[in-house]
Amino acid sequence: MPATPSTARAINDRLALRLFQREGPLTAAQLKQFTGLSRPSVADLVERLTAAGLIEVVGEAGEQRRGPNAKLYGIVAGLAHLAALDVRTEGVSVLVSDLVGGVLAEASGPIRDDAGTGPAVEQAVALVERAAKEAGADRLHTVGIGAPGLIDPVSGDLRDSGGLPAWHRRLMAAVQERFPESRVSVENETNLAALAEQRDGAARDRDTFVLLWLDLGIGAALVLDGALRRGASGGAGEVGFLPVPGTTGLPSATDCDGGFHSLASASAIVALAAEHGLPVPAVGRAAPPDPTHASAPLRAAAHAPALVRAAARGTDQAAGRFLDVLAGRVALGVAAVVSVLDPGCVVLAGEVGRAGGDVLAGRVQRHLARMSPLPTEVRAGLLGGEAVLRGALLTARDRAQDELFAPPGN
Repeated sequence: MPATPSTARAINDRLALRLFQREGPLTAAQLKQFTGLSRPSVADLVERLTAAGLIEVVGEAGEQRRGPNAKLYGIVAGLAHLAALDVRTEGVSVLVSDLVGGVLAEASGPIRDDAGTGPAVEQAVALVERAAKEAGADRLHTVGIGAPGLIDPVSGDLRDSGGLPAWHRRLMAAVQERFPESRVSVENETNLAALAEQRDGAARDRDTFVLLWLDLGIGAALVLDGALRRGASGGAGEVGFLPVPGTTGLPSATDCDGGFHSLASASAIVALAAEHGLPVPAVGRAAPPDPTHASAPLRAAAHAPALVRAAARGTDQAAGRFLDVLAGRVALGVAAVVSVLDPGCVVLAGEVGRAGGDVLAGRVQRHLARMSPLPTEVRAGLLGGEAVLRGALLTARDRAQDELFAPPGN
């Protein structure tokens, strides 16, 4: 059936809003160019969306920067407030933004590893409340949470995983209870990092790539033909459990020791640096207790990015050997993934990936080329640990905009 005038207007409005979501602020002339609509149709469209409170004049464009043709229209930022959380083993980071992603407030704090589940959850939720209050947000439209572990593909909940604090699994429900009008969702942290690197980082020109997360733990995210692939049980990319040469044993269903994690996690990197005679700060049982930080293994692992960064920037032979051995270890895991998926591009993300930069990525690519016949570009991630929080914000923003801009009745 032919579209009625009202249907055509709704389609055009939806198209324009999609353009504002993707491109940011646009002039009427740019809208005309992108949509192919006539000048009068664009003028009517802009008037409708402005009257509906969905777009507004946000500035001016062009050298003259005056006149009606120079007006830049954009999504009304104050239409909704969003929150993003990055949940780690040792703490939580929170930011609150407007509808277009402009950060209004941030908060972060440690969660003591000896805190009980209830107090830990309360500390985390209090951080969200504090950031929302600082941002002047009476309510949060959408909350995106990034956390380590497996996400149940049916329920969307964080699954029970060995080695992760119990308060992680309680947090989503607690945030939903404290903000009952909000849309709350949780996603694996590595998957969020991949979305952020694809939108704003090292994989902007790639529809297919694998992101390898190198930080306290090891994980991978798979983006194939533009879509994030989570697997049948939500466990796609759990490469920490990947059996590889060079370990003293094999991983088990409940423990990744003996898997790829044992070769390339942050604690393994610190141990490798010590083996090569690099100056590693002494952190262990003899270290003074620090009630505001995590356990000794986490404190030791925090040195891994600095050690890798120093080795990548230095000319010392011992540092060079350390970096080359590390690159060979990383290449073992990358080769296994590449042999199955043939992604053409692998991004080394997380704080260790960013610390190693192009130097580590180049060494991994050379090792990989000797092991695999499949041409694969290895890139350094650009966002580091910030990628998880940025990915959580991007998903919250997309979800909120899609809901707010949906045609009536959908």
